[in-house]
Amino acid sequence: MSNNQEQTFALKDKLRELVNTIVEGDDFNLHAADEAITALSVLRDLKSSASFSSKFDRLSVPVPPQFRCPISGLIMTDPVILANGQTYDRPFIQKWLNEVHRECPQTQHVLSHSILSPNYLVQDMISRWCKEHGVELPMPVGELDNGEPTEAHKYRLRSLLHKLSLSALDQKEAARELRLLAKQMPPFRTLFGDSEVIKKLLSPLSKGVACIDPELHEDLITAVLNLSIDDNNKRVFVEDEKLITFIIDSLKSGTVQTKSNAAAAIFSLSAPDINKQIIGKTGAIKYLVDLLEKGHPSSMKDAASALFNLCIAHENKAKTVREGVVQVILSKIIVDHVLVDEFLALLALLSSHSKAVAALGSHGAVPFFMDILRDSNISDRSKENCVAILYIIFFNDKTKRKEIRDDEISNGTLAKLAECGTSRAKRKACGILDRLKIAQSSKHTT
Repeated sequence: MSNNQEQTFALKDKLRELVNTIVEGDDFNLHAADEAITALSVLRDLKSSASFSSKFDRLSVPVPPQFRCPISGLIMTDPVILANGQTYDRPFIQKWLNEVHRECPQTQHVLSHSILSPNYLVQDMISRWCKEHGVELPMPVGELDNGEPTEAHKYRLRSLLHKLSLSALDQKEAARELRLLAKQMPPFRTLFGDSEVIKKLLSPLSKGVACIDPELHEDLITAVLNLSIDDNNKRVFVEDEKLITFIIDSLKSGTVQTKSNAAAAIFSLSAPDINKQIIGKTGAIKYLVDLLEKGHPSSMKDAASALFNLCIAHENKAKTVREGVVQVILSKIIVDHVLVDEFLALLALLSSHSKAVAALGSHGAVPFFMDILRDSNISDRSKENCVAILYIIFFNDKTKRKEIRDDEISNGTLAKLAECGTSRAKRKACGILDRLKIAQSSKHTT
């Protein structure tokens, strides 16, 4: 009699005992029902058992598949039963539940509870099998490597990508789950560094973003944002033309959150210097500036952050100024009084480019900045950026020196900042004041 047959008979005997307890007894506990379900599951697996690849494959008799954890593929050292009767190795299923929240990785069904009951039947069978074949039972798994995706992650991804090619309802369900898994599970993100996976992820967009459900659109762009956190995905994503087109289209249309998350995705993807250059050539800058001008405050903030990141690359500054960002920012601060710190930081970064200096001068920025320096409600950070911009204007646009000098004579704004400002603000204010004194001195000597 083969080992497989012996296990089958032992399981049948155990199942008879359990069924008799459940059917004939006046009462029975849930553990007996769970064990009966597990026995049936193991019998099913034995019927179609196949060998798995692991260190046990060198044995003449393969490890029965029902002894392996469906998540790790390793022989179980602490088998436990989920609420739906499925058995897993405790450390792996516990990690899964912590990340995914009460969902079975095999069936994807929501569990009624997350209590893990020891599966003594399977544990005893594994112990006896190891003893019969002279195999040392592995030590229990301790700390898990959070960086490596498991077979369960890969299986779930395949399932979800398939659902994205089905009905509209299937697509929405799959996109929603992809969004959550990409947010909660770092190992899951590592499975997307492949053009074929990206192609399947974008399969609902065959007719363009204007034709898809707004909720599906939002979930897909949010999934892209969450996946972009992985450093290895950043280069792959920006080099995928369809994905970049999807992000730019999402900046132009969709819900407020869709636009905001599209801008946030550009911010995330533009972290590497090479990506700043690539994204700068895609046309994304124009739509980020449009979002600054017409967007909701939450999406404006993400757009400003994305533009700031992109403009760290000097070649993107001229493109951003050319799209009218200086005028847009000045209007937003002066008229709407929104995102003052963020917008002034972006202007300070842009002001290192001559085109930005010219745009600031032509849009009357000098008196505006002087007013900000006198405003007691403005943060030190904003005042630092204001005087830094004024410093650049003063030394690069001679036509504005008289305007700054006249304001200083009337209000003593820079003198006050040189006395009471932060160390950086003091340095910039003193630099302007020193030059003003030289200019006045040389005027009197001519």
